[in-house]
Amino acid sequence: MLDSKLLRSDTEGVARNLARRGYSLDLAAFRTLDEHRKQVQIEADRLRAERNVAAKAVGMAKGKGEDPSEFLKRGEALTEALEHAEAALVKVQLESDEWLMGLPNLLHDSVPEGRDESSNVEVRRYGTPRVFNFTPLDHADLGVPLGLDFDAAARISGARFSVLRGSLARLHRALGQFMLDLHTIEHGYQEIYAPYLVSAEALRGTGQLPKFEQELFAVGGDRPLYLIPTAEVPVTNLVRDQIISAEQLPLRYVAHTPCFRSEAGAAGKDTRGLIRQHQFDKVELVQIVKPADSYAALEQLTAHAEEVLKRLELPYRVLALCAGDVGFGSTKTYDLEVWLPGQGKYREISSCSNYEAFQARRMQARWRNPETGKPEPLHTLNGSGIAVGRALVAVLENYQNADGSVNVPPALRPYMGGLEKI
Repeated sequence: MLDSKLLRSDTEGVARNLARRGYSLDLAAFRTLDEHRKQVQIEADRLRAERNVAAKAVGMAKGKGEDPSEFLKRGEALTEALEHAEAALVKVQLESDEWLMGLPNLLHDSVPEGRDESSNVEVRRYGTPRVFNFTPLDHADLGVPLGLDFDAAARISGARFSVLRGSLARLHRALGQFMLDLHTIEHGYQEIYAPYLVSAEALRGTGQLPKFEQELFAVGGDRPLYLIPTAEVPVTNLVRDQIISAEQLPLRYVAHTPCFRSEAGAAGKDTRGLIRQHQFDKVELVQIVKPADSYAALEQLTAHAEEVLKRLELPYRVLALCAGDVGFGSTKTYDLEVWLPGQGKYREISSCSNYEAFQARRMQARWRNPETGKPEPLHTLNGSGIAVGRALVAVLENYQNADGSVNVPPALRPYMGGLEKI
């Protein structure tokens, strides 16, 4: 959520920044709503002050031995009027918060201009795509003889699900374990096991609600819950309603979880294979940092995700997303795209973002700044470190052999009992 004080003090500047995304800030609606809030606040303050005067008058009348009934009557009327005014203030504040919840985050100055992914800027590349002496297969064709079963998944759950069998299932598990070990042992993240079902409040805190409700799977009941679309939600919410001391920062968390997405709006996109599934595994990186440190943390977190691809010896590139392609809550995002020879192009495998205080304001996640002694919003960052299913796709396609077998990357062999080929 944006800083309401900044929105009031520099409305035009906020509007210009949001316009970079292609978002048109309704200035008239904001000013009308804010003016209404001010008037309701002024009225509540006036009634409160008058009630205090009436209460003092009651005390003074009693002290003088005079009849305080008129003052008591006045006090009761003011109390009733104040209750109505405070209820109106709560209502208008909720309306204001709901309006603010619909605004995307401000962009960092370094984000490239552009309206869509065609304007994303390549920052760097690693590795050279392998030259095959045969026509490489797409992972969907390659994987079926190795244990990738879409038909069984369709009988069980429908489209956009998969079943992995035997060595392929083990390779998938090995990828997740390898990533966890790398991030916890070498990169200093604390491993988290978190709930896979979360409340609407948790999703509002990280920005999935209210804007992206159609992307979520809701679970009914007396207390509606949602399946997590990413571990970012439960892990970032660990600092919800907390005041963290400066000495505790930075916090670095990693979690390996399944993720569940309805893929609303993705009809016709990647309907074949493992690229876009309703259920998939991901190793998620989350950092909670002091505001002054968040852009250095973004570079570090991105490098940690890159290291996974380097260790797996997979060619990839890093893109700085342009203004029109940066996500709703992010101020700046890097995408990692891995080379897929079966498709002959780079495909996204990780997205690493700085949210600055956007999520923290929603969650009331703060740190106590020793310079001021006051609680201030934290900065939050997250990124895939990395998507396990897409890493499996990349390994299958880049390490395939002409006979349909797949070499196991050296980094994964310790997790495969020394197996070198599947």
